[in-house]
Amino acid sequence: MTAVSIVIPMKNEAGNVETVLAEIAEHCTDVAYEVIIIDDASTDGTADAVRALKAVHPTVRLLQNTHSGGQSAAVHSGVNAALADIICTLDGDGQNPPCEIPKLYQPLLADQNGKLGLVAGQRIDRQDTTSKRAASKLANSLRKRILHDGTRDTGCGLKGFRKDAFLELPYFDHMHRYLPALFKCNGWDIALVDVSHRERGAGRSNYSNIQRAFVGVFDLMGVAWLIRRRKKAHPTEVPLDG
Repeated sequence: MTAVSIVIPMKNEAGNVETVLAEIAEHCTDVAYEVIIIDDASTDGTADAVRALKAVHPTVRLLQNTHSGGQSAAVHSGVNAALADIICTLDGDGQNPPCEIPKLYQPLLADQNGKLGLVAGQRIDRQDTTSKRAASKLANSLRKRILHDGTRDTGCGLKGFRKDAFLELPYFDHMHRYLPALFKCNGWDIALVDVSHRERGAGRSNYSNIQRAFVGVFDLMGVAWLIRRRKKAHPTEVPLDG
C-alpha cells in the first residue's frame, strides 16, 4: 500500500531528474511511496529523462501537459492523481534536498488526532541570488503582516499535507504559496519545520523577480478576501434516535 505520494512539478528540468529521484530513493526508505512528476510542457526532454529511469525507479509516474499551466496547476493535477492519503511536494530544480522529505510525512503519519493538515518547510541558509533573497524577504514580510499565517517562508516547495484537506481548498493559480493561511482558514493545525536549501542543480529558473512581484500583489489581495469571507459555522450532526 502506498503511504506517501511525492509530487514534483517540473518544467525544463531534464538535468535534475536523475539526481532528484536517486536522492528520494536514498532518503525515503522508511515508507512505501510513489513519485509523480508533472512535466509542465517542457521542451528539453524532461519526460524522456523520466521514462529512461523507470526501470531504476519503478514507483515513478509521469503526467504531462501539452500546454504550460504553472506550478499550482501541476501540483493540483499530481494530488488528484495520487494514490496515497499523504502528499509531499518539492520543486523539481534540485534546490529542495530530498533528504528533508521525511520531516514532512513523518509527523502526518504519526498524527493520532487527525487535526494536523499541513507540515510546511521553511528554508534556512538560502542559496539564491541576493536580489532573489531580498525580494522574497519583502514578500514574506508583507504576507505575514496581512494574513497572520505564522510562517516566515511560504515559497518553499517542501510541503506535506493530507490529500483530502488540500482538495477542499479553493483552487487558484499560485495557491501553493499560501497553503499555511489556507489550511488554517479551513480549521487545520499546521506545523513548521526548518529545511536546508542548495543551489540549482541544472538549468535555469522559469520565473523572474518582477513576474513574482506582479502576480503576488493580486494573489495576496485575493487570499486575504477569501479568509475574511470564510465559512464560520461548522454544525455537528445531532442523533435523532434519543
